[in-house]
Amino acid sequence: MGTPQLEFDSDVEGRIYRYVERHGSATREEVRDEVRVEESAGAKPPRSGTESASRLSVAEFNEYIDDLLDSGPLTERDGRLYVEPDEEAQTYEAEEFEYVVRPADEDDREAIAARIREVADEGAIVVDERVADAIEQDGALIRLNERESRMFFVAEIRPEGDGEEAESDGEIVGWVHVHGFELPARSHTAELTVGVAPEYREQGVGGTLLERGIAWADEEDCIKVYQSLPATNEAALDMLDEHGWEREATRADHYEVDGELVDEVQMARRLDR
Repeated sequence: MGTPQLEFDSDVEGRIYRYVERHGSATREEVRDEVRVEESAGAKPPRSGTESASRLSVAEFNEYIDDLLDSGPLTERDGRLYVEPDEEAQTYEAEEFEYVVRPADEDDREAIAARIREVADEGAIVVDERVADAIEQDGALIRLNERESRMFFVAEIRPEGDGEEAESDGEIVGWVHVHGFELPARSHTAELTVGVAPEYREQGVGGTLLERGIAWADEEDCIKVYQSLPATNEAALDMLDEHGWEREATRADHYEVDGELVDEVQMARRLDR
């Protein structure tokens, strides 16, 4: 479930995108210093470290950046370049609050990791401890390249008010994580995990996030999403049942939660039916 649909007008644009995508964000100067070209006209870009590699002029480099910003793969704010997923924010009404579901960005990294660990500490989603480790240690929160897809959507409660204040500094109360595999034999599958902060549960947030993640996986030509949960997480298992997921298998005593051995329930949903 990689993203082979990414196409660029030039090799330089492709290398600029890959640098930003791999590192999560970067300034123009950081990218310009790294993405160098062969000095002789018409030659292929050299391997990193060769003496003939030189930096593009500021004007020429900025033309490449402006093209990437105009065509959509990258965005820029506060002097840094970021990958820009082609997804829009959507607003939802819960019984007690309004929230926005939007694609995550690099500024959300710490908040997402904290929420994941909060829910994982309950023993509710064991595998997402690994996800929290990955996003804290990896170079990028979101990976969209030819070999790997990793996407996060977050549910955010924004402060009341108008203008920029209402568009920032919100509280992230839940997430959905979709991770496609690099192995060709499993390129049609993706692991999907979802979680909501305890105080915001039973208001439809988890189901909304779940369906947003599934919709994104479907758009990426995935035909099966799956996740594994401890059998003690009855609320999450019930939610998946309600959204058309099926129980594929159970592994006995697969987790240890609060000193007790707990079965693992393997859940999946086909998207091609």
